Amino acid sequence: QVQLVESGGGLVQAGDSLRLSCAAAGRTVAEYNLGWFRQAPGKEREFVGYIRWDIERTYYADSVVGRFTISRDNAKNMWYLQMNSLQPEDTAVYYCAAGEVFASAPGAFRYWGQGTQVTVSS
Repeated sequence: QVQLVESGGGLVQAGDSLRLSCAAAGRTVAEYNLGWFRQAPGKEREFVGYIRWDIERTYYADSVVGRFTISRDNAKNMWYLQMNSLQPEDTAVYYCAAGEVFASAPGAFRYWGQGTQVTVSS
């Protein structure tokens, strides 16, 4: 079993940056794909991006390409979501997730954090 805990959310203004962190406990996530999702009020959970465990390649939703960056630190059992040029439409609860399947759907990820709120004011 893997427990995930997000941190780093908060209230920022449009154009600001935030870095979210996800800490894993229970076992190493070095051989898991590590992802980020978000869910805004009244909307379904949507894919933000993920980083593969094998070749360190990243994939992103079109809405965040060029603004968000995912990185991982296997030695610390953590991964990160650097968010730049934040916009009000980025407001959501952000979830980190870990899984074995190379896909962007929520079902591809087995383990989930509880979420951290990111609010971007205009």
